[in-house]
Amino acid sequence: MKRIKFGDVRLSKNAEDNLLTAVKNNWITSGPFVKEFEKKWGELFDYKYNIMVNSGTGADIVACKSLFDLNAKRSLNLSDNEIIAPALAFVAVGTAIVDAGFKPVFVDIKRETLNIDPDKIEDKITPKTRAILAVHTMGRPCEMDKIMEIARKHNLYVIEDSCEAHGAKYKGKFIGNWGDMATFSFYSAHLICSGEGGVVSTNNERIAYFLASIKNHGRKPNDIYFQHDRIGGNYKMNDMEAAIGVAAIQDFWETFRIRRENVNYLIEKTKDLQKYAYFNLEDAGNENCGHAFSVTLKDPKYNLSKLYSFLEQNGIECKRNFGSMPTQHKAFEFLGHKLGEFPESEYVGDNGLHFGIHRYLSRDDLDYASEKLHEYFNNI
Repeated sequence: MKRIKFGDVRLSKNAEDNLLTAVKNNWITSGPFVKEFEKKWGELFDYKYNIMVNSGTGADIVACKSLFDLNAKRSLNLSDNEIIAPALAFVAVGTAIVDAGFKPVFVDIKRETLNIDPDKIEDKITPKTRAILAVHTMGRPCEMDKIMEIARKHNLYVIEDSCEAHGAKYKGKFIGNWGDMATFSFYSAHLICSGEGGVVSTNNERIAYFLASIKNHGRKPNDIYFQHDRIGGNYKMNDMEAAIGVAAIQDFWETFRIRRENVNYLIEKTKDLQKYAYFNLEDAGNENCGHAFSVTLKDPKYNLSKLYSFLEQNGIECKRNFGSMPTQHKAFEFLGHKLGEFPESEYVGDNGLHFGIHRYLSRDDLDYASEKLHEYFNNI
């Protein structure tokens, strides 16, 4: 048994009651709880339109596919339409771009933030570029003002992958309100969990129309059945998942507060270890989401494999800091990239890990994590 698991799901009484209601209603596909979830989710962060889908990956796919109604041209060749994305992120970012029918054009990150480096974006823009997909990795907001300036200059759409950043703020403004669309995941490791599930949020009515159509086989929303105007798919959330998500909404800000406090508490406890590693610090004026606790070694000699094994053996469940999609994952070999093209992403892939910081951890648990990190680095 792990003392510190990556996530911990505990259904509230409200969630159990909602789930039972959904089952008793004999309507467990997309239904009234999905509509309620969409409404309450939007009210949290001032998103006007919210389209619930089956997962965070599904949210990215649906968001990318909407570009075919906005500025992309349908083609059987991925290379005819490009989306810029960070080289380092959870693999769903890259696979969603490909699954939607686009070529991912990867940009390296900043090692200390794990986010896309805005200064490297413009060099990758071509006449085929349709959008920038910015990922708020580990709940730390990207430099959205710079990204938006580049996007507007080149008439590009911006999708904010906010799956790890529920409720985070950049310069006083909720992430998801900067770009044209924002995607979120409701998987067990995230602040709101519905088992599986996701959402695409936007403040643009026209984009919302396309999203709602794409998630349901390209149907014309609220119109006669089996009229399909675009290529879509079955990305619908079911009412059982939404029943759980609706219950989690009412506790969101308490969950957000606890998880953010957990990250900041552990960062303070390990302040003296910052000579050994980059942690997911919070920039002045911003509010990170407490998604996880990230450790990226400042020198490979501190040995990520040994740190990983040490933490796992001491009951702390770990995951790698993703790695460079184009050069460290065979899935993207077809793009023809070579090791060394994305040095910052590759470094983090070889030297970074993260572990859970969920709301059910006690101060004793966080002290224990600090103790084990100190024990490892002091012995090194």
